Amino acid sequence: MTREFCYNARMYLRKNRSKGKTYWSLVETYRTHRGPRQRIVSYLGDMDEAGRAGMKALALERPRMVQGVLFDDDVMPDWQEIDTGRIAVERPRAFGDWWVGLWLIEKLGLADLLEEAMPTGRENVPWWAMAVTTILCRLCDPTSELQVAQSLYERSPLPDLLGIPADRVNDDRLYRTLDKLVEHKDRIEKHLCERMGKLFDVEYDLLLYDVTSTYFEGACASNNMAQRGYSRDHRSDCKQVNIALVVTRCGLPLGFRIFAGNTHDSQTVRQIVTEMERQYGQADRVWVMDRGMVSPENVDFLKQSGRRYILGTPKAQLRKFEAQLLEKDWTVVREGVEAKICPAPDGGEVFILCRSAERAKKEQAMRQRFEQRIEDSLNHIAEICGKQKRSPIQVATQIGRLLQRNSRASQLFQFDVKTRKDGSAELIWSKRTDFKDWASLSEGCYMLRSNITDWSPDALWQAYIQLTQAEAAFHIHKSDLSLRPIWHRLPERVEAHILVCFLAYVLWKTLGQLCKAAGLGDEPRQILDELRQIRLIDVVMTTRTGKNIRRRCVTQPSKEQAILLKYLGIQLPRQLKIAQM
Repeated sequence: MTREFCYNARMYLRKNRSKGKTYWSLVETYRTHRGPRQRIVSYLGDMDEAGRAGMKALALERPRMVQGVLFDDDVMPDWQEIDTGRIAVERPRAFGDWWVGLWLIEKLGLADLLEEAMPTGRENVPWWAMAVTTILCRLCDPTSELQVAQSLYERSPLPDLLGIPADRVNDDRLYRTLDKLVEHKDRIEKHLCERMGKLFDVEYDLLLYDVTSTYFEGACASNNMAQRGYSRDHRSDCKQVNIALVVTRCGLPLGFRIFAGNTHDSQTVRQIVTEMERQYGQADRVWVMDRGMVSPENVDFLKQSGRRYILGTPKAQLRKFEAQLLEKDWTVVREGVEAKICPAPDGGEVFILCRSAERAKKEQAMRQRFEQRIEDSLNHIAEICGKQKRSPIQVATQIGRLLQRNSRASQLFQFDVKTRKDGSAELIWSKRTDFKDWASLSEGCYMLRSNITDWSPDALWQAYIQLTQAEAAFHIHKSDLSLRPIWHRLPERVEAHILVCFLAYVLWKTLGQLCKAAGLGDEPRQILDELRQIRLIDVVMTTRTGKNIRRRCVTQPSKEQAILLKYLGIQLPRQLKIAQM
């Protein structure tokens, strides 16, 4: 037991040690005729540092009551006298969406996986923490690694959440993080597949496969994958890569692969199916693909080892089923959509004819617009030929370009460019009534093929229509997560960039599934936008003695925000500890 006195005090604190713990008591000293005596006024127990600091502040104002020399000078009390006229708020920044992103990473066990896969060495900043940084930035405020290093990281709450000072985050460290992250791509995909399967009871019986493209800025001379090809972004002037994505029936992603920009969709099927089966095993799954994947070789490949499939087919094959289109035995699979099954001659497959009323209206309007455009142009060309001497070759070339620009209605017209005696061109054209009848019959119709012969038309159509989940995934990648354009040049960096976007999309879909389960819809963007309004601010208060107290506080959520957080099971901190950088 030790005692420390303040010479002019009548009370003091006594510090007692017992079994390795420290306890405090408030002791009063008083004089008697036998001399000074002490008595315990109150047992204070094991007060924390902030409580003892408050007692110290009280001792400074009333030195007769409590001594101040028992406490460390650098501990800030829980309570102080504040000058209310000198309270300031500094550095307001978005917090709610970043906190949710970090919460999703923890829920998926992604941080633990990255820490295990990217062990800490002699570097000042752990690689796994930098990988988490890139993923969160892509989810909450997608931009380039250079922009992250220059401004985004510092104005985000990540320095407080991850404990990494802003001056240690630079573009070189972020680029090196991409190099290390892509090495563990397969392991990350497999971990997320298992984790999402447990969280949401996902069935991997139906795999949806689609391909998109994204373009580069620059020549990309050192990257053999960067090639010119069919651009879904309407940027045929830029080199690109193709991205193949596999998702479940609810849109949860399983994995992706990258192909050269000039690779046809059908050339990716064998590799994707083989790699997915190698990574997740060959089970009784159904592969669903669009008509761009269909080729005789791919169909034969899918039939091997008992693989099941549902494929789109080119519309030209509808001609073979003109008689079935005229029949009345259609099954309503959804309001405005009908389907019917037509067995293949060999019995190994079935063809599913589908007819959509809304799609028929759209295709009819497009065909009529192109038809009118061609008709007006042909009348104009014929009129010019009657007034001017035009070369037959020149007229034929002009008509060819016209039909190419309006290909949806080009087969409806037939024309003949004749040569008059003076060598000028004469245009004679007419409409094909047979093609117009076929166009009216086939508008809104499309056909599927499958080797699943025991499903109903409803079940087959419902499975195929899930491909919209893959299309929606590409849309989110390109719009909300800023997948395009790609600024990287090295093939490994390109794959790493797409991997970061893929992982951000996993967080996106995880939040969507959690919202759906909580009855909050399935639109994560609205949730993130709403929670982004919750801010992290620095509150600076000046005490009576002139000392500044700084607290890093989280703003209180609104009523609507509190409901979202409650339903999702997310708890926000009231304050964050200000790290000593």
